[in-house]
Amino acid sequence: MLTQGDNVPHRLRRFLALLPSSPRCKLCNAPFKGWGGYSMHLVGRDQSRFNPRYCEPCEVFDHPGGAEVELTMLFADVRGSSKLAEQMSALQFSQLINRFYVVATDVLVRHDAMVDRLIGDEVVGLFVPGLAGPQHARLAVQAACSLLQKTGHQDREGPWIPVGIGVHTGKAFVGVVGGSEDQPTDFTALGDNVNITAGLADQAGTGEILISRAAYEAAGQGFGPTEHRELALKGKDGAFEVYVLKP
Repeated sequence: MLTQGDNVPHRLRRFLALLPSSPRCKLCNAPFKGWGGYSMHLVGRDQSRFNPRYCEPCEVFDHPGGAEVELTMLFADVRGSSKLAEQMSALQFSQLINRFYVVATDVLVRHDAMVDRLIGDEVVGLFVPGLAGPQHARLAVQAACSLLQKTGHQDREGPWIPVGIGVHTGKAFVGVVGGSEDQPTDFTALGDNVNITAGLADQAGTGEILISRAAYEAAGQGFGPTEHRELALKGKDGAFEVYVLKP
């Protein structure tokens, strides 16, 4: 399922992604709000009372486990969020971050990604081959470009929220984790390459997409001029090669 995909779930995700509106089920994209959410209620896909990230049919994980899969990961961070929070009220800041969540979720869902996390000032998308197809790296870069556009980084007056993005392709454990008494079950990705992607996002400047060499080569050409850069990543010996894209 993770590596080859399945026609029925893939088509279902595509169809449900067209219905309004966020928040959505993390696995199947079923919407929980708007008339789309009402439609899901009629067919038994209500938001789970136990884990609000999932609809009721998807939140049942009987057997924690997964597989090591080569996928592409996208981490998007709000730059200078602490300074932003100082310049506005708590309510205004929460509304700004919520707007970012909504826009990022819409972009990721439309590019066949699974929205892994919405936490603090960060959004994480997983482009799993079984869901995004063999061109998962290219889709991730396209999603990153779209996210910068949607957040206003190409506007004359500047972005309405400053964002930096990291994109990396590599192997990670993808599957169901948790389920103990003090840890809710979740579907996520774990491993060193996840940490690398987070490190890239952490070093990306406002309006920058830092793409690892692995992701860049897997994505192919056609994204415009890129800058070559070498970074020092935490826990990594030597320089880490990245390509910088500024759409």
